[in-house]
Amino acid sequence: MQRYVVSRLLLAIPTLLGITMLTFIGLRVFMPSSVVDLLVGEYGAKDEQLKQQLRDELGLSSSVPVQYVKWMGEILRGDLGKSLHSGRPVTEEMRHRVPVSLELGLWGLLTALVTSIPLGVIAAVKQDSWPDYGLRSLAILLNAVPGFWLAILVITFGSIWFNWAPPIKFKYLTEDPWAHLKIMLLPAILIGITPSGGLVRLVRTQMLEVLREDYIRTARAKGLNERVIMYRHALRNTLIPVVTVIGVSLPGLIAGTVIFEQIFIIPGMGRYLVQSVNTLDYPVIQATNLVFASLLVFSVLLVDISYAFIDPRIRFR
Repeated sequence: MQRYVVSRLLLAIPTLLGITMLTFIGLRVFMPSSVVDLLVGEYGAKDEQLKQQLRDELGLSSSVPVQYVKWMGEILRGDLGKSLHSGRPVTEEMRHRVPVSLELGLWGLLTALVTSIPLGVIAAVKQDSWPDYGLRSLAILLNAVPGFWLAILVITFGSIWFNWAPPIKFKYLTEDPWAHLKIMLLPAILIGITPSGGLVRLVRTQMLEVLREDYIRTARAKGLNERVIMYRHALRNTLIPVVTVIGVSLPGLIAGTVIFEQIFIIPGMGRYLVQSVNTLDYPVIQATNLVFASLLVFSVLLVDISYAFIDPRIRFR
């Protein structure tokens, strides 16, 4: 197990390195405009001396490879740079924003799991009956309806019909736990709605395959309780592909919170990324992409390791 984990971590290094290179080169080379053009504005567009002065101050006057090597050196020292607009260290901003986005994404994932796994099991057990048809239709509907659209409807009709609106001022968990929960609960539920539709269908399909296996027939022939067969034997083997989908989709869930962070004014990484893209804040864009890529790589690694705990037959060398 240790050798496997170490080898996967070593393989993650070139993956993250490639992502940083693509992000860095894309911002510096392929963007139609630069942050300097935005800073000088329309009136300073023809003032080359002012533009060169800004490049020198922002460290953009050297070549792209030199800038990249310098940035990588700062990352190895734990420094993600400073915002080109606010001048604040990106590491300090990330320290507050990463936990918020992680919490929101994990709450959304928990919502999807709590609803999809029981519904998928019920649909499989009640195959080709009215509950099965109804749950499959619901799953398709949930898959088709965008969560952010529902969020807009909830806020719009909540304010019209119930004189309700989400809190404008964000409260951290350490400041006011109850107020923090009230802020995070609704967007977390809405985030989990869309993936829950696909998970219901996946759990149902996998559950039906497992229920046709010989060891399930043997367990029933031995007179085991049906609930024990379903949850201890069938559901446990059903969860292996489900865990794969969850692990791969977790970074997407966290990254997808950007729309909900904008709608509910939540100071997470997604909102930070949108603001930085609008202003071409290079260090912030690079740092957020690096964080999202790291989450994806390590979540896939955790998924692979979790197989051994779900299915004892799986061993890593």
